[in-house]
Amino acid sequence: MPEFKTVRGMRDFLPEETRMMKYIENKARSVAESFGYQEIMTPIVESYELLATKAGEEVRLRMFAFKDLGGRMVALRPEFTPSIARVVATTLKNEPKPLRLFSVGSLYRYDEPQRGRYREFWQSDFELVGSSRPEADAEVLMVTARLMERVGLKDYIFKVGHVGVLRGVLIDEGLNEKAQNAVLQLMDKKQYEDSLVRLKDSGASEKCLTVSRGLIGLRGSNISETVEKMKTCVDGYEKAVAAVEDLKEILKLVVDSGCKITVNVEAGFARGLEYYTGMIFEVYVPQLDVALTGGGRYDKLVELFGGQPTPAVGVANGVDRMMLAMQEQKVTLKGTAEKKVIVISAGDETKSEALRISHLLKDAGITVELEVMGRKMGKALEDADRRKLDYAVIVGKKEFDEGKIVLKDLKRRKQTTVRIEELQETLKS
Repeated sequence: MPEFKTVRGMRDFLPEETRMMKYIENKARSVAESFGYQEIMTPIVESYELLATKAGEEVRLRMFAFKDLGGRMVALRPEFTPSIARVVATTLKNEPKPLRLFSVGSLYRYDEPQRGRYREFWQSDFELVGSSRPEADAEVLMVTARLMERVGLKDYIFKVGHVGVLRGVLIDEGLNEKAQNAVLQLMDKKQYEDSLVRLKDSGASEKCLTVSRGLIGLRGSNISETVEKMKTCVDGYEKAVAAVEDLKEILKLVVDSGCKITVNVEAGFARGLEYYTGMIFEVYVPQLDVALTGGGRYDKLVELFGGQPTPAVGVANGVDRMMLAMQEQKVTLKGTAEKKVIVISAGDETKSEALRISHLLKDAGITVELEVMGRKMGKALEDADRRKLDYAVIVGKKEFDEGKIVLKDLKRRKQTTVRIEELQETLKS
């Protein structure tokens, strides 16, 4: 018989990992809903054309794309934003704005598998659609910070930039969109010297090269100081100056709100997706060299899919990357502890009674297992202990005939006799 393994880049999540993943997903739902976001579910398979539009060359090359049996070119979704933009452009086109939407699920990219990067991965995605104001950008930064806090992560840092600064310089230089995208793609890969060569080959002026080199090296944690340096650097490029002012207002709103986040402003920061038009950001922790989240403003995507011109801003939070960060930081899951109980029949004559008692406990919201392996009592208790269960309810004929059971505390190694009608309250207390 062949030994079957997972397909390369795919993973099995065992119970403890699955519990942590679900914990993060539930926190994402809770945080999103607390900000007024509503959950929607979109297909894993979408048309290739939809997903490829403005995805960026890197993402387009790594999509799981194929022809379906009808000869249509489709792909597994590599991200949520195009699907949500499609829904906004069609089904929700007449809904009042703003729309606050979120999704949770799996995504697929044909990346080279490595720590924190797999071909199947999970995200929670928050999108605020309909507002072009800096308050909307600030809200997306704040909802992301709230999620980091709620899952228990520490020392997370927001890397923030504005794609309008670089694009503003390149637009004023007369570079077409294709040339702009090529330069930004190289910057996203941190191939800065190559990006400057591409700029020069595209006909950019010496001033543009000097300004671009200056932006690439400009970063800092002092927000106002770094933003002012950015403004000085791009002096004379009107669109770039306006973008810096936009970034300044967004970050001022976040700071003034009392939201405690650490921000590093990076003037040369670029993200690989071509649809970004404004503020962009990623979140990191010191223990990992991959971003836990990433997002930004995209004001033209809904329109590309046939909708009305609709500004939007959003963020994708990497659920499995956050899990990895939590494991690295040894985060304890809060509010998930519950008593786990096993019900054991002391003999064949009390099997039905054991089943009935297990049902009573489940009705009370207690996590209950029934011993179904026919083990002797000692072996059953040994197995329960090995699997770190908390209590054993032992149903013996003598005790049951008196309306009682034996309750064994597996952690404290103590046992007592409890009346059946008092069992639920005893376990809950």
